[in-house]
Amino acid sequence: MNIRKTDIPGLMILEPRVFEDERGYFYESYNERLFAERGIDIRFVQDNESRSRLDVIRGLHYQLEPHAQCKLLRVLEGAILDVVVDIRKNSPAYGNWYGIEISAENRLQVLVPGGLAHGFRVISDYSTVFYKCDKFYHPESERGILFSDKALAIDWGIDPARAIVSQKDIAAPLLEDAENNFIYKPDQKKGFQEQ
Repeated sequence: MNIRKTDIPGLMILEPRVFEDERGYFYESYNERLFAERGIDIRFVQDNESRSRLDVIRGLHYQLEPHAQCKLLRVLEGAILDVVVDIRKNSPAYGNWYGIEISAENRLQVLVPGGLAHGFRVISDYSTVFYKCDKFYHPESERGILFSDKALAIDWGIDPARAIVSQKDIAAPLLEDAENNFIYKPDQKKGFQEQ
């Protein structure tokens, strides 16, 4: 598995080794030992799956500490534009966003550390997204940031007025008004060594 770092500390793109033949394909999407060898020491406790139609935007979501979730995300059907925003105070990338196309075809995965707000836009007719979390869902800690916050200037590839978004996500605050208790500490990046 090839692991690429990004400009946002701790955010990684994983490219699994895929074995294909006339029968189809096989790959390991997660291997605890391999992750540990690469400095990624995470114990996942919950799996989530969602299916959405074209132009649905979900996000930007996160949970406050001590319930912040690290997520390992992949797409089982279709394609998405996956987006994360660094909201860790003191991070060199604070307020920056990163977007990448993840699809069932390219089989890329995104490893999102706690302290990043996460969301995606479906760019195929339908998409099924699967992700592992290292902390359980904790509704009292759930927070969000408005996906169309002009200060973030995220290029979703669609006019925000045409996107299909939940009422809860439309009502989310701007980054400057969002509740956030994350502090970036480069010497304490649990489970994430820069590759």
